[in-house]
Amino acid sequence: MFYKVEKILLNPTYKILVENFVSLSFLQIANYIFPLVTLPYLVRVLGPEKYGLIAFAQAFIGYFQILTDYGFNLSATREISINRENKEKISEIFSSVMIIKFFLLLVSFVLMSATIFSFGKFRQNWLIYYLTFGMVLGQTLFPIWFFQGMEKMKYITFLNILSKFIFTVATFAFIRRASDFLYVPLLNSSGFIISGIISIWLIVTNFCVKMRVPRLEVILKYFKDSTQFFLSRVSISVYTFTNTFVLGLFKSTQEVGYYSVAEKLYIALQQIYQPMGNTLYPYVAHKKNIWLYRRIFKVVFFFNFIIALVLFVLAKQIINIIFGTNLDISASIFRILLLSYIVVVPSILLGYPLLAAMGFPIYANISVVAGSFLHLVGLVILFYLNLINVYSISTMVLVTESFVLMIRVYGVIKGNLWKYNQ
Repeated sequence: MFYKVEKILLNPTYKILVENFVSLSFLQIANYIFPLVTLPYLVRVLGPEKYGLIAFAQAFIGYFQILTDYGFNLSATREISINRENKEKISEIFSSVMIIKFFLLLVSFVLMSATIFSFGKFRQNWLIYYLTFGMVLGQTLFPIWFFQGMEKMKYITFLNILSKFIFTVATFAFIRRASDFLYVPLLNSSGFIISGIISIWLIVTNFCVKMRVPRLEVILKYFKDSTQFFLSRVSISVYTFTNTFVLGLFKSTQEVGYYSVAEKLYIALQQIYQPMGNTLYPYVAHKKNIWLYRRIFKVVFFFNFIIALVLFVLAKQIINIIFGTNLDISASIFRILLLSYIVVVPSILLGYPLLAAMGFPIYANISVVAGSFLHLVGLVILFYLNLINVYSISTMVLVTESFVLMIRVYGVIKGNLWKYNQ
């Protein structure tokens, strides 16, 4: 066994894969350390109500992040990966995607402003939404898809850690009481924007990418190619951002706060394996090495189940230690979401790192579209039965994620990908 591991690590074919995984693993460690310091502090200082308002604003702005991304983190990653040796083509892809994203940023700003000043619920807290919108600008400036496609994950690691470091230090410096809650979106957005500006500078100087204005038909081609990925991302938002958003519309911000505490931990658990997925996607698309993919998947599935089981038993203690007492509701929500966690991790790994990378994106995309439809119908039924609450919405997440997994398993079987031999 150790001989096989050593052989993989020393093989030049796998060297880039291992380096990228290590870089993203360091990033993921940072993703845990920084929130582990700031999130409990913010919940304690701001309280569930103000923290819930911040979570609601982030859920609302999250829709515009999806719009400006437009699926390019998948489609453009693949295009960059395939054409990475062609500098002229790389410049064309980068320029086209950035032009599209800035156009979508403008559209997003107009739509957000129209929504805020058309509804009283948004208008009374208008400033927090504009401050949070800075995250959309920062994300637009930060082309993660470029670094993923070039398999230079160390840049992503450095810039993300820089962003989180700025936010963490500033949090303790400026946020001392509940009335300081507006500093949270301001500081968060500042970190995103600074990282985005640095990333553009690195791409222009280190990768010799030249920004230009391609022909309209070229821009439209990249826009069209990414549409199917965008539709899948929109669908995912139905059972991610929408849960917090719906709670904020029909329930108190305090309940949003309880749900957000549990959801933050649930999302953090998913992100344990994000470096694996982000590393495998361009690698499998380029090398078609299903032998290595299968072995990684089996190990991940086993450890994922063990982690979920332990956390389920210790859920209340973990919530109390991290966020403080009087959060029993969050602990109960967390247990329901842990059941989803057992399902969602294999679903993620079967999706874009396998199905999309191997030329079967239809199953990865249709699974989330169908899942979002199921989730939306479920939310409508809960609304008409007056059953919308933190527990029913958490249960809908479990139902939806299970349905998505079933469709992706069917796609793997249909494409005979598990037994693929290069």
